[in-house]
Amino acid sequence: MQRRAVGHSGLQVSRLGLGTLTWGRETRLEDATSLLRCFVEAGGSLVDTAAAYAAGDAERMIGRLLRAGGIARDDLVIATKAGFGIRDGQRVVDTSRGALLADLQSSLRRLGTDHVDIWQLHAWGQAPLEESLAAIDTAVGSGQARYAGISNFVGWQTAQAATWQSAFPGRTPITCAQVEYSLLARRAEVEVIPALRAFGMGLLPWSPIGRGVLTGKYRNGRPRGSRGASEHFAWFVEPYLEPRSRAVVDAVATAADGLDLTPGQVALLWVRDAPGVTAPLLGARTVAQLEPYLATEETELPAEIIAALDDISGGPNAGRENYETTSIG
Repeated sequence: MQRRAVGHSGLQVSRLGLGTLTWGRETRLEDATSLLRCFVEAGGSLVDTAAAYAAGDAERMIGRLLRAGGIARDDLVIATKAGFGIRDGQRVVDTSRGALLADLQSSLRRLGTDHVDIWQLHAWGQAPLEESLAAIDTAVGSGQARYAGISNFVGWQTAQAATWQSAFPGRTPITCAQVEYSLLARRAEVEVIPALRAFGMGLLPWSPIGRGVLTGKYRNGRPRGSRGASEHFAWFVEPYLEPRSRAVVDAVATAADGLDLTPGQVALLWVRDAPGVTAPLLGARTVAQLEPYLATEETELPAEIIAALDDISGGPNAGRENYETTSIG
């Protein structure tokens, strides 16, 4: 698998990442074992998780797989997040210095490693931004994290964080950002992606398959066993089951038929090769779901298909003509 530089940093990752949102809840250990092995064997390195995923169980599973052997810690670029969790049944964002560093310590313990490669603020919080960013400086300065990132920040928040960190020598630069980005969610093109370009940051899009909707499997209802029919994740899929998404899903399916690809593959390729993208994060729950995406390594969408998908999903992508992504064979 090709590798890409994460923004202007020296960090290189596979141009597809493996997401672990469902690990510990809907992805069992045996499936996670097969997923990680398949991903690494295909040349994948970037594994994204979070302290909040399944109350830490996703990180515990990664740690258990590393301890079991067969996959070396150095084979992976582990990215995790802090500052978000569930308390007393309620979602809580706590980006205070103490909470963030406590999350990091817990993440390292669960992962069974002395450092993470990318440590990210999971969300914008109520704590002063400079306090949250100081926690990043502490984590990187102590060697517990190698690079820093942000997640789910809007454009002005992204620019503010990057500006603060670049204002004085010695502060840790923000290397990358995670944000939802797909043919059903192109808002990032308005402000977030231009901000990332301005500050030399990489983009790790989450849910590049439109929360699974762009596979086409919801065109005739909610299949049994799907996230849309899940007790834990139905809320996650619901926003894209509205009629306004149907035209995009149909266009992706039509393109897939003409290219002898699956709709999911078409949706992934559109994101993977979009301007500014470093590595889309795939939330596959089984090897059977993951393998078709890994099989796209040598595939690119024709320019006319990209243009047609741009048009049906919101209009031309203004960044296509002037944004190049660094790839390393």
